[in-house]
Amino acid sequence: MAEALAPYRALLASRLRSQLTYRRSFVLDLAGAVGIGVLELAEVLVIFSSITVLGELDLAGALLLFAFAGIGFSLADMAVGHVDSLPTYLRSGTLDAFLLRPLPVLAQLITSDLQLRRLGRTAVAAVVLVIALTMNTIVWTPALVILAVLTPLFSAVIFAALFVCAAAVQFWLVEGGEFANAFTYGGSYAASYPTSIFSLPMRVLFTFVVPAAFTAYLPTLVLLGHAGPAWTPAVLGWFAPVAAAGIWTVALLGWRAGLRHYTGAGS
Repeated sequence: MAEALAPYRALLASRLRSQLTYRRSFVLDLAGAVGIGVLELAEVLVIFSSITVLGELDLAGALLLFAFAGIGFSLADMAVGHVDSLPTYLRSGTLDAFLLRPLPVLAQLITSDLQLRRLGRTAVAAVVLVIALTMNTIVWTPALVILAVLTPLFSAVIFAALFVCAAAVQFWLVEGGEFANAFTYGGSYAASYPTSIFSLPMRVLFTFVVPAAFTAYLPTLVLLGHAGPAWTPAVLGWFAPVAAAGIWTVALLGWRAGLRHYTGAGS
């Protein structure tokens, strides 16, 4: 097993060394990511400067939701987000080089980069999570503690699957990056707000088609003891692992179909 993973470790190590070699540039990139996270947080605070409740969440609940979604998306963006560069490989024909190596193409693509600067957004969301957990009155039980710990992890797993789904679509829509981003970055944005504020069709879309609600909203309802709106009851918050398994199944099947559809660039 360790020997099989050695090529991936070598790829990741080379990427990490390349990013940390120019430390001033890395620090500036990291600061930029922190700035993006702060701006996203400011958007939530500005909204709550005019209202006291959004959906069924007050400011404390909304911060908890924001933190779960932020940690999950930033981790997925750091580890897998660069797969959205697949159209560049398709247009230049360099994907053929991946096909020649005796390693899975998706694994090569994922380990071809690791954007550590994304940790800036993770840090902002983590600080917000600590603050939100102290602001909310949660009747802790062992099950809720496990849910709170696992929610950011399954959130990252779900967002990572969405990135792979978006990449798989690129095999048919080489210039369809913006269309695919609507489900990845759009899903992240939707996950940062209560799903109950959307119309029923959009609520169903972001719960059962693009499972963004499972990344933060539904677990937040469970932690805060809310019942949840129609079609998205709070009990679904316990099913994030099922949603993650389902979306990864779709992602891998889509990726496999896309790879079979790819005819190569003749390079």
